[in-house]
Amino acid sequence: MSETTKSSQSRPLGLVNISNNAIAMVAGIATLQCFGVIGMASRNIQDGISELLTGKDNLTKGIEVTINDDEQVYIDLSIIVEYGVRIKEVANNVIESVKYAVETQLGLKISKVNVIVQSVRTNKK
Repeated sequence: MSETTKSSQSRPLGLVNISNNAIAMVAGIATLQCFGVIGMASRNIQDGISELLTGKDNLTKGIEVTINDDEQVYIDLSIIVEYGVRIKEVANNVIESVKYAVETQLGLKISKVNVIVQSVRTNKK
């Protein structure tokens, strides 16, 4: 996995590189704004431990960004959805929202957004 995009666009003042973390942050914010999404799910133990130690919900938790040599961007999202919603509709909405947010805010072309529904929960606290 590449740490930054390999921008081939030459600008008069230099190159712009966008980190995978910045892409994940934009994707995470867009995902959490979607109806039916309760939160992000940890994809690995490191995310879970980090959340326990800091006491904060990480906006990039459960998001994996991959950029291949052809500068194609792939995003995998692990989400928790609310019980009673149409999961397929929520997932399609997440895909469209993330694709739109990353492409308009960062100027990157998204090749694929994969949504993994890790859990279904009630929104009661």
